[in-house]
Parts: sequence; C-alpha cells; structure tokens
Amino acid sequence: MSATIRGLGTAIPLRNIDIRKAAQYASLVSCEDSSQERKLLALYRRSGVKTRGSVLLEPCDENVITQSFYPPSTGPTDRGPATSVRGDRFAIEAPLLAIKSAQKTIDSSGISTEQITHLVTVSCTGFNAPGIDIALIDDLQLPLTTQRVQVGFMGCHGSINGMRAARGLVAADPEAVVLMTSVELCSLHYQYGFDADRIVSGALFADGSGSLIIASESNEQIPLGHSLGTIVATGSCLIPDSRDAMTWRIGDNGFEMTLSATVPGLIENYLRQFLTTWLKQHGESIDSIGGWAVHPGGARILTSVESAMEFDDTMLSVSRDVLGKHGNMSSATMLFILEDFAKIQRPKPWLMLGFGPGLEIEVALLR
Repeated sequence: MSATIRGLGTAIPLRNIDIRKAAQYASLVSCEDSSQERKLLALYRRSGVKTRGSVLLEPCDENVITQSFYPPSTGPTDRGPATSVRGDRFAIEAPLLAIKSAQKTIDSSGISTEQITHLVTVSCTGFNAPGIDIALIDDLQLPLTTQRVQVGFMGCHGSINGMRAARGLVAADPEAVVLMTSVELCSLHYQYGFDADRIVSGALFADGSGSLIIASESNEQIPLGHSLGTIVATGSCLIPDSRDAMTWRIGDNGFEMTLSATVPGLIENYLRQFLTTWLKQHGESIDSIGGWAVHPGGARILTSVESAMEFDDTMLSVSRDVLGKHGNMSSATMLFILEDFAKIQRPKPWLMLGFGPGLEIEVALLR
C-alpha cells in the first residue's frame, strides 16, 4: 500500500533575531567574564545560523525586538526559569504554531477537514495533556472521532518517525487520511552558565512547525494532482557504542541537550556503509538520489555527511540554506527542506536523513 504526501505546510514565529543579537542576549545569561564572551561569540559565528525565530521575542518599539523570558543571570548558580515555567509557556505557544502549519497543509492538499481520520503529533520540546492534538482537533474542527498518535522526545529525526507511523496507519486502512504535525519550541530550553556543549546547542536551536497530509495513493477522495511524492520506505540504524554522543534530558531548568564532539566522526565512520546497503534493498544507490534532505543539526553535521558520502558542497545547499534562515528547529526542520525541494522542483527520489539520541540514523525514501 503506497502512502503519498498530499499536502505540506510550515510555520515560523512572528519574530526572528539575527545571530549577532542572539549572541548578545546569550552572553548576559551565560558569561562571567570577557574571555567567555569572546568564546561564545566565536561559537555563534561558526554555527551556520544567520537568523532564527522564537516565540519568546517581543516587540519593544518599531525597530527593536527584545525578550523578557530569560532575565540576566544573577550569579554562577542561576540556571534560569524552572522546567515547569518553560512547560507552561509551551502549552500556550505550541498549539498556535502547530495550528498555523496544519491549516496551511490542509489548504494545500485540496481536502476538507472532515476527511481527516488520524492525527500524528511530533514534539520533543514540551508535553502537556490535553495538548497539541486536542488543540488541533478543536481549532481546525477535525472530526471528534479523529484517532491520535503522539511521537515524543525522539529529537531531530522525529518527523521521519511520525511519517513511519502515518505510513503504517495508511497501510492498515486504505481510507485513512493522516494529518502529521511537528512543532518544536527549542528556544524554551536555553541553558544558563558557560558550558561549551550547551553554548553550541543554544547557538543552533530555534522554533518552528511543519505538517503533512498523508494518504493512500488509491484514495480517490483526494486529488492526485496535490501529491508531493510517495513514502517508499523508512529505515533506522543505531550506531554502536554511541550512547553518550547525543543526549536530551529533562532537567530542573529545561531540557538539557548535549552534542558530543564525537558525533561527526561517528557519522563519517558508519553512514555510507549503512546507506549503501539500505538503498540497494530499495532499488536505489547513492548516485540515484536526486535530493538529499539532510537534517542540519549544525554546520559540522552537514560537513561530516559530505565527508562520509563524498559530496561536493552543492549537494546539501538547501539544508544549509534552511539552517541559515531558520536555525535548527529539531523535528520540524526536514519538512522545511522538503518544502524548498518542492518549490525548486528538485528531481526525485528524495532521501530524508536525520540523526538523534542513540546515536541513531533515521531515513525515509520518497519517490
């Protein structure tokens, strides 16, 4: 049973901030002296991010944007707002952004909300119940019988996991019409204090949402003219001895992300062998892929993929562009890349590729 993408939409916060201004804010909560400030500014400059959106940004006057959620540090032991405070803000802001991307997706698909039978929500930056799923049902007026699946805490590749769940639902029921929505508010989890790994995370992450409509190719209720491609297969590979390479934990003051310096090396050592075998199983090869939708976990992640796959610097240009414009929006990011692929009519097949805690490689093949 073929599962096709019949609609796609993305949404970003109303306001964004350039990386230089973001670094200035970060120094107020992370640096104790000028030496640390210089190091922080250097890490931000090397992030590959130029601008990024946050739901925390507030208008101050016509030409100034500020935020009050993170006050300046009061001392070395200050770790910022408690996790409960950050979670309360997620409960307010996340549904608004999710609804925005979901409505765009529905509008682009040519279907009515009454036709949606299943809802898959994806997030690793907040949890509450009733949550995003109920907000989507209420605001979009989805059927009260809509069946729900939540994909949580799976990190940057979470949208592939969500697509896998949606594909399974369609395989089980050819009449299923699945709305999949990813929403991430990474800016709610900025960490105070000077720790190089967390400074890097703070330089990269941003807020965003993306949604898909997924249905069977044989479902005659939805015009095939809206199809963006078929989800042929998804795959996973857990890299051995990598449990501490990438972590995502719930702390007392937000969710704590750690990205080890070993990640690029692990990608370079294991990625090509896995992909060569996996693609062959599905009648493809590295050279046959027309579009590489690689999650831009950071500039070094993209460089390590290029090294492992022996790519030139044009192959991942869309991933770099999305990182530069929007930052790392965790699981939502790859849907922004797919949106750009569709706009520029990048030849298929497309391969979605992301990395998450484990260290885990996740892939999806689209034709």
